Amino acid sequence: MAKVYFTNEVSEDSLVKMFEVLKVELEGNVCVKLHSGEEGNQNYLRPEMVKKLVERVNGTVVECNTAYEGSRDTTEKHTKLMEKHGWTKYFNVDIMDGEGEDKVLSIPNGKVINKNFVGKNIDNYDSMLVLSHFKGHPMGGYGGSLKQLSIGIASSYGKRYIHCIGKDNGTYEDMFQVEQDKFLEAMADAASSIIPEFKKIVYINVMCNMSVDCDCCGVAKDPCMKDIGVLASLDPVAIDQACIDLVYNSEDKGKEDLIERIESRNGLHTIECAEELGIGSRSYELIEV
Repeated sequence: MAKVYFTNEVSEDSLVKMFEVLKVELEGNVCVKLHSGEEGNQNYLRPEMVKKLVERVNGTVVECNTAYEGSRDTTEKHTKLMEKHGWTKYFNVDIMDGEGEDKVLSIPNGKVINKNFVGKNIDNYDSMLVLSHFKGHPMGGYGGSLKQLSIGIASSYGKRYIHCIGKDNGTYEDMFQVEQDKFLEAMADAASSIIPEFKKIVYINVMCNMSVDCDCCGVAKDPCMKDIGVLASLDPVAIDQACIDLVYNSEDKGKEDLIERIESRNGLHTIECAEELGIGSRSYELIEV
């Protein structure tokens, strides 16, 4: 049974505490995958919030370009936004698909896709901290560690490839005209291809500013729930399942909006598929810190 650690304290110090409770040190060159926040978004985790944790692991903040138009769909625009949002003020930043050809990862046991396109700079890192802001998502139902592993690490082309369920010449319009469950399965497939690329991966989910919308939305809805806390695990399936369970078990009436978003997109299907692919376990022990 996987172990998931939990604290109801949301702060700079609690992020470090939750990393250290895992008693794991990330080896070699460390990258920190997080969401840089679309321009105009009010809910993403700010660099000041994660500064102590990124410094604790001596990490490089990494991102990849988006597949939709906005402030992060080209390296030039994304770089400017990273500076505007303060990421480059505090950290070394690497847009992993910023230049050159993508690296293609094989998914031999994929449910719907058998390859994943990621930024070639993934090869520069030995270990990874997946630092996720847990919230809703317009397409995935929710966003957590599994989404970071899949859509988050995929290159701009790779994101479109996942959304289009392996269609090599898929267009922007095609991304929104696919069978929902197949898209969720493609996300799980993509996530499974990332884990073998690293010696160690640690997952931290921050349950604050929880809107039904993702940090990729320039105009996101305001949070619908009060902050719940911070979770840490070595299992991406378990930590996402634990976050879902904390939402369902909450006494906050605002949870109804987030649950509706998750259920209307069948968001749990990503977790189900990830477990079937052997990424992790939905059975976990929640340990309060």
